[in-house]
Amino acid sequence: MPIKRIGIISKPKKTEIREIVPPLIEWLRERDVEVFIDKETGSIIERSERSLSRNEMPGRVDLLIVLGGDGTLLATARALNRKPVPILAVNLGGLGFLTVITREELYATLELALAGNLQTEKRVQIEGELVRADETISSFLALNDVVLNKGAISRILDFDVLVDGRFISTYKSDGLIVSTPTGSTAYSLAAGGPIVAPSVEAFIVTPICAHTLTNRPLVLPDTVQIEVIVKSLREAAYLTVDGQVGLAAHSEDVVRLRKAPSCVEIVQPPNKDYFEILRQKLKWGER
Repeated sequence: MPIKRIGIISKPKKTEIREIVPPLIEWLRERDVEVFIDKETGSIIERSERSLSRNEMPGRVDLLIVLGGDGTLLATARALNRKPVPILAVNLGGLGFLTVITREELYATLELALAGNLQTEKRVQIEGELVRADETISSFLALNDVVLNKGAISRILDFDVLVDGRFISTYKSDGLIVSTPTGSTAYSLAAGGPIVAPSVEAFIVTPICAHTLTNRPLVLPDTVQIEVIVKSLREAAYLTVDGQVGLAAHSEDVVRLRKAPSCVEIVQPPNKDYFEILRQKLKWGER
């Protein structure tokens, strides 16, 4: 599909936006591309451009350019609301496992995209719901992970984990992470989980500081349904989606998770594969 309309979303208060966005808009218009910016970007560049909310933009464009870090991309992925719009993510932040296109690679990648040579990778999402007394309290989508962890008081939490209705184990830990392969390099990695290539059809269940040392990270096929039942009576648990959306979870609440029918399509830079990105970000091979 030819790309005729592009949306630009940026990390709020990022000073580089004033330098990057105005020439980018002009460059796109010279190529007869209709440009939209999100309201946050509009407030930074102080120009009278056509601005939309992040939730409105996916329904109006053929491609989204995200300028920021992984957090900005995760927020944009939620705003897609299942719409199949590719995301070209430019890293203006720190580590950035998802925003792998550098500022210097932006225009070359756009040239390929406008010429019809768009290289993308589809990333699985988790579709979930928080159920209390058989009533769905909240529904959500996650690109990276769904986390249940404790509040300020340092007490161990208890979780029963079921897979397709079959009891697996009771986890006694500071928390529990269910991640996609995309999220395997995020909180799950910090908690001792494995790195899983994005093409692997799997979910990863990783306990945070497990009280029982034999409770290790578990890799499951992404065709299953995972249920996590909060069993902690005295301590509050908090459900966090992609590190950005939080909900309080009560004892006997059920967090039900499955593979979403939608996915997030992320533009890949030319001549750079996943393992090259890992070597670069994790400094593999360096002393």
